Amino acid sequence: METETFIRPNNKSKKKQRSPLLTFLFLFTLILLFFYFKNFISPSLLPLSKKSIPIIPRPQQCSPTNRMQGKFLWYAPHSGFSNQLAEFKNAILMAKILNRTLIVPPILDHHAVALGSCPKFRVLDPNEMRYSVWNHSIQLLRDCRYVSMADIVDLSSLVSYSTMRFIDFRAFVSSWCGVNLDVICSKDQTIPSPLSESLQQCGSLLSGYYGSFSGCLSALEEDCRTTVWTYQKDVEDGTLDSFQPDDQLKKKKKISFIRRRKDVYKSLGPGSAAESASVLAFGSLFTAPYKGSESHIDIHEAPNDPIMQTLIEKIEFLPFVPEIINAGKKFALQTIKGPFLCAQLRLLDGQFKNHHKATFLGLKQKIESLKQTGQKQIHVFVMTDLPMANWTGSYLGSLAKDSDAFKLFVIREEDDLVQETAKDVMAAGNGLKLGAVSQSSAGINNRHHPQSLMDVLLYIEEVVCSCASLGFVGTAGSTIAESIELMRKHGICSG
Repeated sequence: METETFIRPNNKSKKKQRSPLLTFLFLFTLILLFFYFKNFISPSLLPLSKKSIPIIPRPQQCSPTNRMQGKFLWYAPHSGFSNQLAEFKNAILMAKILNRTLIVPPILDHHAVALGSCPKFRVLDPNEMRYSVWNHSIQLLRDCRYVSMADIVDLSSLVSYSTMRFIDFRAFVSSWCGVNLDVICSKDQTIPSPLSESLQQCGSLLSGYYGSFSGCLSALEEDCRTTVWTYQKDVEDGTLDSFQPDDQLKKKKKISFIRRRKDVYKSLGPGSAAESASVLAFGSLFTAPYKGSESHIDIHEAPNDPIMQTLIEKIEFLPFVPEIINAGKKFALQTIKGPFLCAQLRLLDGQFKNHHKATFLGLKQKIESLKQTGQKQIHVFVMTDLPMANWTGSYLGSLAKDSDAFKLFVIREEDDLVQETAKDVMAAGNGLKLGAVSQSSAGINNRHHPQSLMDVLLYIEEVVCSCASLGFVGTAGSTIAESIELMRKHGICSG
């Protein structure tokens, strides 16, 4: 019997013929991308990878003739305002313990920079955190939207505290990087090339991408995955923290981190390698209680250091600047005009968007208890991220409909009170009044580029809530609610 043999064609032996049109389109796209990145993307805003940064000689900022006088502390804030404020307080402690001048950062856009999850050991490396904060800070300057933490938070009690020293980020950058920031705020969003290159090099240096330089810069690599900072807990220094990654997490994420408790003064103070550095750069300074420990910083008291203990008590509550507090009081007294309840309802962001029923439950219970007092009409100030157009069908919508029993009050960003307060805060310019560096020497001249009005709505709302005499209902787990509770505890509305 004859058999037929079928031989399959060898596809590999045949070369595909590329279409000339596809080749042309590919090359044309590459050319377009090249011109786009060259002309429209600022080099100071491009992410850097460790592999792409060459080893450089000792930078000019580290030469004895160019080095700034004094020792400074920089860090990388992140997330929303309440988290940034908590980090700022921790930075104050670190700067005081290490006898350094604190570089006061801008207020970053909500979640413009995210840390990640400390409990899951999934966070950005300190170098990446610092460069992300640098990029966003430069972007705020470019957009004419820069607002210093000192513009919003009243630091006058700490400035008068003789051993605390502050410098505004803009003033520091102007001196350390040797740049004039007066030309950076521009409507056409174009930064002159020499300035752009200087900012990129300076940001890379401060972020730690070139490593540390003895006597000049110490860019720390410690973060919440490896370190819990302590102070004056001698028996704990160098010991393992009680919270460690469990075996399941180690196996699943293939991590080998070990968390140790380190005394910040012993590790970074006199006698340490970091002590001689002009700039000490931390990553995130955020901390939170977790499983019987702290995620990153465990400094709640200093019984052997009366000066530090006083500072810890001072910074528990840092009030807003007078312009913001006065605006909140004005709304409570002149618009609401009487006893009222404040409801802070966070409904759209993060973990809160799936818990509407639980969020409204506390408000319902408080409303019912107030009804029992026999009040004819209950005044309620509503602070929420849910637009009024979307109240229909919610508990807020039902309260708004029953105008005989309830009168609801809100503040809008476009309200005159908010706009005028923003102007007053900008005119005060508290940020650039910090330290001995003047606005002109920092290379900032607002006459050349008027700033966009800052967003002060959140801060005014918090003050109003602190004045609510019928009580306060906050969203469980919200740092904004915690901030309002702290303001109420310190009675800022009674003054």
